[in-house]
Amino acid sequence: MERPDLAAAIDAAAEALVGVLDSAVSRHRLAVSPTQLRVLSLLTSRPETNVNGLAELLDVVPSSASRLCDRLEAIGLLRRVADPRDRREVRLVPTTAARTLLGELRSRRHEAVQAVLDRMPARVQQDLLRALQAFGQAAVAAESPDASARSA
Repeated sequence: MERPDLAAAIDAAAEALVGVLDSAVSRHRLAVSPTQLRVLSLLTSRPETNVNGLAELLDVVPSSASRLCDRLEAIGLLRRVADPRDRREVRLVPTTAARTLLGELRSRRHEAVQAVLDRMPARVQQDLLRALQAFGQAAVAAESPDASARSA
């Protein structure tokens, strides 16, 4: 009996998951692009970020990151604020409206994923949960400095 190609199955499942998540978002008319949503998400999880830091995260030049911020600021989803420790430094801060938007999108994505899970038997859901937890732990272990020392 031939062994299933687990990596291919995971890749296919990841594509299906991305499709479910994308459809949950695209069904609702948004005033922001996927890139702008990514920027807001990055800034929400990294409150000390400035334009140069954002440019690094996005792998773009600072002027492109600045223009993205200009557009987000113009529609009320981003504010530029002086860093209290160094007034020459400007931090990028998502507004309450941005946090609300991200929360609503997270909720829509969660509901879309739950709808797919509801079509699966409970036993399979539990197996998937354990497998995803183990995958996540293995991925984190592979990224840790100790893992690279063990593999050397």
